Amino acid sequence: MDIIGLDGISKESLEMQLQQGGRFVVYSYCISIIFMTFRRNSSIYYIKPHMSSVGKGLGFTLLSLLFGWWGIPWGPIYTIGALITNFRGGRDVTQEVSYSLTGQSVVTGQRVV
Repeated sequence: MDIIGLDGISKESLEMQLQQGGRFVVYSYCISIIFMTFRRNSSIYYIKPHMSSVGKGLGFTLLSLLFGWWGIPWGPIYTIGALITNFRGGRDVTQEVSYSLTGQSVVTGQRVV
C-alpha cells in the first residue's frame, strides 16, 4: 500500500501522531468525456496532526472543475460530489489504514477511529 506523506516515520511515531489527531484521507475526482464519466479516488494521503487536509486536495478539486462537468448526465453529479468531499478535507480512511498497518484500531482524540 503506497501512502503519500509517510516518508521516514517509524511505527511508534506514527501511532503517537495518530493518537494526537493524524489521519489518512483519500480525495475524489471526476473526469468526463462526453457520454462517459469516470469517478475515482486518489492515493492515500497521511495528514499530520494539526494540519489541514483541504489544501492537499485542491489539485483533485481543480481537475474535477476543469474536466468533470462535461459528461451527460453523471458529470455534474459526480463533480459536485467530488467537490463536497474534497472541501470537507477528503474521505477519512484512518481506521482501515491503521488497522492494516498496525493490526489494531487507533484511538484519536476523544473518538475511536
